[in-house]
Amino acid sequence: MKPYRSMLFVPGHKGSWADKGVASGTDAVILDLEDSVPPAEKVAARDVVAETIDRLTEQGVRPDLWVRVNPEETGLMAGDLEAVVRPGLTGLFLAKIYNARDIVRLDAVLSHVEKLRGLPDGHVKLLACFETSEAMGTCEAVVAASDRMVSALGATGPNADAGRSLGVEFTPEGRETLYILSRINLAARQHGLNHPVVGVWQDIRNLDGLRTFCEDNRRLGYRGLVAIHPSHVEVANEVFGPSDEEVATARRLIAAYREAEASGSSAVDFEGQHVDIAHVKTAEEVIALADAIAGVA
Repeated sequence: MKPYRSMLFVPGHKGSWADKGVASGTDAVILDLEDSVPPAEKVAARDVVAETIDRLTEQGVRPDLWVRVNPEETGLMAGDLEAVVRPGLTGLFLAKIYNARDIVRLDAVLSHVEKLRGLPDGHVKLLACFETSEAMGTCEAVVAASDRMVSALGATGPNADAGRSLGVEFTPEGRETLYILSRINLAARQHGLNHPVVGVWQDIRNLDGLRTFCEDNRRLGYRGLVAIHPSHVEVANEVFGPSDEEVATARRLIAAYREAEASGSSAVDFEGQHVDIAHVKTAEEVIALADAIAGVA
């Protein structure tokens, strides 16, 4: 999976808004067929999303294109899949899943639709959004249920699905969700999904609060933000991407270690810190992330 520092929601029925999403600098656009689309417009929104995917793909836009489909329980998912599974679609952002069986069934359906569309099996990737207590309680099984799974979202935010399902009251400090966010991160990484994302930040104009939220979740192991407003993208990209200083420090560390290694030492005093091969591997990951982001950009 590409390193998504930011993934931006765009209402699926507003095709022109996708262009604003692309212009924001986000790493991925999520064309939404679920909560941001009025019920009366959900069916028509499918064609808008399909046309948007085709148009943006033809233009060769930078961000990857994802779609949040309606949950299976709504009776709308099958029609959503029929409309949006096509060349140019990177993956599906899955809302309100409950258990691993949901993922296994969807995997089988996607294989069928991909075959009808002439796409290779496994073309469409999956991102599991943990919004229900049932899914959170079995997150290990959910992320392991399909080879299509490439990331997981630790959902948070006041008065929304995740908080209501858990019965918690949201605080900016996030103590009430620390356990489940840590568990989802661990489950994801245990199964090789090393780029979990977090979201959303609902206080649209509070960019200082957003920055703190991103920084806190970066320390917790998350590597990107699912955003609901274009103004949030720049902050997320900055926080979740290594700074020039971090990259420069990583390069100096590696150089210092290699010099010590050449002289027969397996550890070195680097700018007052003891470092060994474990720290080198971390530094190499920082550089690899910076290179990957540069490649995406």
